[in-house]
Amino acid sequence: MKKYIFGIIFSLFGMYLMSSCSAQHKKSNSPTNNAKQPRIVNIVNFIRLDEPRNPNITKNRLYKTVVKQIKLMRKYKLKGTFLLQYDALTNPRYQKLLKSLPADSFEVGAWWEIPRPFAKAAGLKWGGKGEWDPYSAEDFSNGWPHAARKKLVDTYMKKFKSIFGHYPKAVGSWFIDAYTLNYMYKKYGIVVSSNCKDQIGTDGYTLWGGYWNQAYYPSRKNAFMPAQDVKDEIPVPIFRMLGSDPIRQYSNGLGTKRQGVVTMEPVYKFGGGDSTWVHWYFNQFIEGQPLAFNYVQTGQENSFTWKAMAYGFKIQLPLIARLRNENKVHVETMSESGRWFRNRFKVTPATSVTVNKDLKGSNRKTIWYDSRFYRANLLWGQHGTLRFRDIHLFDEHMASPFLNKKSTSGKFSLFTLPLVDGHRWSSQKMIAGLRFKAIRHNHVISIKGGDPVFKRAGKEKLHITWSLKSFKGILVMDFNERQIKITMEGNTSIKWFLDLTTAPSATLPFKNINKKAIHCRFEGIDYSINAPAGSFSKPDDSATIQMIPENNKLVFNLADTGENPKNVKD
Repeated sequence: MKKYIFGIIFSLFGMYLMSSCSAQHKKSNSPTNNAKQPRIVNIVNFIRLDEPRNPNITKNRLYKTVVKQIKLMRKYKLKGTFLLQYDALTNPRYQKLLKSLPADSFEVGAWWEIPRPFAKAAGLKWGGKGEWDPYSAEDFSNGWPHAARKKLVDTYMKKFKSIFGHYPKAVGSWFIDAYTLNYMYKKYGIVVSSNCKDQIGTDGYTLWGGYWNQAYYPSRKNAFMPAQDVKDEIPVPIFRMLGSDPIRQYSNGLGTKRQGVVTMEPVYKFGGGDSTWVHWYFNQFIEGQPLAFNYVQTGQENSFTWKAMAYGFKIQLPLIARLRNENKVHVETMSESGRWFRNRFKVTPATSVTVNKDLKGSNRKTIWYDSRFYRANLLWGQHGTLRFRDIHLFDEHMASPFLNKKSTSGKFSLFTLPLVDGHRWSSQKMIAGLRFKAIRHNHVISIKGGDPVFKRAGKEKLHITWSLKSFKGILVMDFNERQIKITMEGNTSIKWFLDLTTAPSATLPFKNINKKAIHCRFEGIDYSINAPAGSFSKPDDSATIQMIPENNKLVFNLADTGENPKNVKD
């Protein structure tokens, strides 16, 4: 009897230990418990039934591509999300394949492009070519009037539920307009969305100046524009797709109308299909200084076929699995990341992406800082110089051109409000930027320094120190969600300033520049920044702007100033 009792006690104790260990394991892999700044990876593959651009890509090749993706993900026990375009959603073969996947590891959601069968099912007239036309305005939701956008959503959701027994929680696309996104949220309860990385003309359309890479809550008036206030946001986080190279993607195609691609996509030989680049990217992804979190999306649409993406997938997936096992990254489905974001943030958080070691042969460094009010990018050049490559302001009241009317072309453009645009204001001969300069021995010189040091300085603050080589001194920069502060320490005698240079052909937004404020107008929106410390000036012989410190300090506000609110519209 005693042996029997002791046996029961021992068994119960063992069960307790196993349960405790399991709970601790689950706890350790939760972003909210494992790290204050988690590194989140989404593997997202989206599925089309047809590929009309290439007659050699058959429906069977597209299907086998998805089978191969699943097989490799299961081999490394990696979670992922598969997003279905409507034509693939209605295909029995894809239905059977995706229903067979374990729900705790694989998520099925919606890919929001509109092929002919989708429009027909919604009772709408299709104006594109073939069964799917990626160059048609009707390929995107903003190419339809409001009533049609609702019909499309209702049609897809009804069909999806009839197949999978529930509505999709994740809906992705290169771009989804605010009206459609808000309707999906209110009626069907989606929790997460995604849109394309920043690009100029790459696929015909342009998305430029948005919240860089990470995730944001969009404005109710403009899905590309981060909202500043809870009351004006759609509470569905949008994660930026494709994992752009923080140094090279931005400047790709300077002086041309179309950017190339340097991203995590496995098909690209320089990028996601290059082992050296992938390992470098993930090293910076892990070792950098993010604020709220760091994020990357990888995966590939089946249109490229398995032969083109297999090499890159076989580089990335074992690496991601190893980093997950080492608890350095969190691999999640889209909706898991969306729920985490919504549970943690009421408004769009400040985030940062830093690179302090470039690929071999280059010593460039960079930081991207984003908040709900602005984004900014600093780039340290090959020869130790520094410039602001980009500063764009966000305004939740800036309505999308497609909020209340449809796009008539697949070549649409969406922007935010530029203060510095190192791409669109450049030419092949002149690279634009807000450069750090000084006057020494009556000559203007470019300030040069060593390696910058990046450090988190609070929930929303990034602190940068840069030891100089041009002269004695340390340049100190502090970013918070509303302003940038720059000071010079260790040298009170040097005359330093920031100088904006652009290509002569650049169309600039500056309307009035006075000592304490710069007033701008872009896309029908008036906006301004001011300088609580320092001043602005415009040289007589130039269209550029100089920002001059006061007592070795320069501070400029990038949120609403109150002096001339940027939310003034026609």
